[in-house]
Amino acid sequence: MHYKFSMGRSYLIFAILFLNFGALCAKHIIGGEIYYSCLSVNLANNTATYEFTLKIYRDCISQGAILDDPAKLGIYEKLSNSNFRFVNSYSVPLISSRRLASENPCIITPPSVCVEEGIYEFTATLPIIQNTYTIAYQRCCRNETISNIINPGDQGAAYTIDISPEAQKICNNSPRFKSFPPIIICEGRPLNYDHSAIDQEGDIITYEFCAPSSAGGKQGSAEGRPGGRPEDCDGVTPNPNACPPPFTLVQFRAPFFTALNPLGGNPQVSIDPLTGLITGTPNTLGQFVVGVCIKEYRNGVLLSTVRRDFQFNVITCENTLNARMQSDSVQTNDRYILNSCGDLTVNLINQSTIESNIKTYDWEFLINGQTQVFNTKNASVTFPGLGSYSGKLILNKGALDCTDSADITINILPDIHADFTYNYDTCIAGAVRFTDLSTTGSGQMTDWIWTLEQNKSVFLQNHDYIFNTPGIKATKLVVRDISGCKDSIIKDFSYYPVPPLLIINPNTFTGCNPLSVFFENLSVPIDESYDILWDFGDGKTSKEISPSHTFKDPGIYSIKLEITSPIGCYTMASYPNWINVIESPVAGFDYNPKSLSTFQKQVNLTDQSKSAEFLKYLINDRFILFDRNAQYTFKDTGVQKISQIVSRPNGCTDTLTIFIDVEPKVTYFLPNAFTPNGDGKNEEFVGVGYIEGLQDFQMSIWDRWGSQLFNSSDPLTGWNGRVNGSGDFVPPGVYVYVIQYKEPRGKIVYLKGFATVVR
Repeated sequence: MHYKFSMGRSYLIFAILFLNFGALCAKHIIGGEIYYSCLSVNLANNTATYEFTLKIYRDCISQGAILDDPAKLGIYEKLSNSNFRFVNSYSVPLISSRRLASENPCIITPPSVCVEEGIYEFTATLPIIQNTYTIAYQRCCRNETISNIINPGDQGAAYTIDISPEAQKICNNSPRFKSFPPIIICEGRPLNYDHSAIDQEGDIITYEFCAPSSAGGKQGSAEGRPGGRPEDCDGVTPNPNACPPPFTLVQFRAPFFTALNPLGGNPQVSIDPLTGLITGTPNTLGQFVVGVCIKEYRNGVLLSTVRRDFQFNVITCENTLNARMQSDSVQTNDRYILNSCGDLTVNLINQSTIESNIKTYDWEFLINGQTQVFNTKNASVTFPGLGSYSGKLILNKGALDCTDSADITINILPDIHADFTYNYDTCIAGAVRFTDLSTTGSGQMTDWIWTLEQNKSVFLQNHDYIFNTPGIKATKLVVRDISGCKDSIIKDFSYYPVPPLLIINPNTFTGCNPLSVFFENLSVPIDESYDILWDFGDGKTSKEISPSHTFKDPGIYSIKLEITSPIGCYTMASYPNWINVIESPVAGFDYNPKSLSTFQKQVNLTDQSKSAEFLKYLINDRFILFDRNAQYTFKDTGVQKISQIVSRPNGCTDTLTIFIDVEPKVTYFLPNAFTPNGDGKNEEFVGVGYIEGLQDFQMSIWDRWGSQLFNSSDPLTGWNGRVNGSGDFVPPGVYVYVIQYKEPRGKIVYLKGFATVVR
């Protein structure tokens, strides 16, 4: 039977788990048990000393309480079935805890399932009495998602063990379960779990499903009644002194589930009363509480009763094993097909997963009527001759769940051999002739695939091929015959012929000097390993494959190209009178004066061109002058553009452009005295000059004691000799002026001097 695992399916498994149990506020308890060892008997005091072990199992995914530390246990004397006397209580520390893993590595454990085991131990010395002792631990609560009992989240559990009077007298040791039940069991798969116990004295043990005990409640928790205490008998941690047995039993969801039929199933899950083997096939997903009671007898006398209850998680399982092998194809029924062409010995490569879960490998093949078995991970099998052979790969043969297998067909087919020849002129490039020489024992070849260059394939048996590049040619031939067998061969050969024809494509043949020409070399096959020599007819040469060359002087030039291959093959070509370089005029002019400004805007242009028959000047790309020696007055200051364009009747032209700066300037002059006496002459102290473009002007007047008498930001406004321009006249004398302004191109000018007031 095949159990194929895939990631997509595993997500489905987890989704089902969350849907059925979900990690919804799972509370705490999922199982527990108590057992004891009799350490000694004191006949003088009529007492026995016991070591008790409590094991508690909790859901470590839950949001509920952690393991108690300490745990509170009580010891009671059973007076009757309904009457128990409290003997003593014990606060027992947690001595160890661990997470339990699934015992079957081939089953995926979903992230919603986690079991933690806590172990508690304590000793107690008890009088030997005529009644039974009951040792009990009570704790709330169970998971709310349990499927087979009523109101599982509202009730806890009581784990007990009895020591009968007969067991006390003989210092008996209780039986112990061999292992905890599987954390996960698989829906729809047969369950075969050994739930038996071992007994130190070899007493007879019987097994039965029984109803688990219920104890405690939600008081003292966030969900309890207001005012409730955790130590109450319906609290989360009942006080052993106040809450003696007998304990109530959990209520199963009858008639579908009962204490004797806790999981259902088809066949029904049951326990063998003599062996403790739990068998059956569960067919309902979910979480289920199961109680198991074992009774210990010696000589027909009941010595002790050990009770365990635990939670089964029933899920849809997928094995993590996947039997696979390297093959040529895989059929829809997972049969692996491997073809061997001409080789009787076949190497089988195992690709099964997950390797860490594989303990054994079995390759089985029927050869000459006998089954041959190979137990290695990979196998090498020799077959007697041509034909088809069936086999199987089995992983973990004999395992109950953790196993998988794959069917195999090995086809031993006739041999096939790929081969070919090639033929070509080694010095002059041309087609290479490829001839197939392949053979096959099947008698018929069906396919030829020639790989000649990257992304260049041919599918003919024999053919001619022209290479456009030289070099070492690695040619591959793959052949296939009617049986589907393939073979391939690669042959290398040197291909360094010279081109049969030299093809040159200049980007121009005629132009004005200096003339730059790009010579595109279209000849094939050539590359940098060839010796290339260009002669341009002007005394200059080049060794580039496709060079650019500048002809400086007018004239008609012949071109020559020589090519020598790495193996010494030679070819050449001449191109007479190929490039015509026409004489071009040379633009040139001078200008005066060299310095122009606001006060000198006229420029004189002097022609200095050569071989020019036509000439013009272009001023700022707008105004045109045709005189060879011209004169022009600029209308504004700033950088001015002058271009001279010259030409000849042959169409050749030249242009020279010069930029001339006409500097913007301002002038500003001040008198050294003025007479503000009302006669209308020389009444103000004010500057004169050319002030267009002057910016940020500031003038201030100061007396000799440092007092400011006047200020102005207008260069046209002067000082009238009054304080602040409107107050009293200042007395005659010498005053200080301070002036600052910015010229048109940003230069800052500072002026400082004396202004004399005369009356």
